[in-house]
Amino acid sequence: MREPERVAGAYSQDSHWRNRSEFLVGRAEIVEFLTRKWKKEQEYALRKSLWAFSGNRIAVRFQYEWHDESGQWWRSYGNENWEFDAHGYMTRREASINDVAIAEHERRIFGARPESEREQTLPLR
Repeated sequence: MREPERVAGAYSQDSHWRNRSEFLVGRAEIVEFLTRKWKKEQEYALRKSLWAFSGNRIAVRFQYEWHDESGQWWRSYGNENWEFDAHGYMTRREASINDVAIAEHERRIFGARPESEREQTLPLR
């Protein structure tokens, strides 16, 4: 789903984000960020897995693949920490992400996650 306004609706009005080296506050900044991100990261395909949870906090790890406007493919690896308010809105998101250039033939993530991948652990390489 690449609808920044709809996605931003899952966050509190004053949600705080750190994404790589960017710091955002509030839904308007989240919408602007997602719009810019998804314009840059073309053919984006994502896999996330739950790492831990306790109370109102969740940690996930993820990998996604995308290409830039020059056609260079990338695999992005990362971890996210999420915190939620009493109404279920995310109030804090911290994402640490590293990008690794890959050749197109090295891709392994395509489209929506099929049922057959649901319980698989994400490989490190």
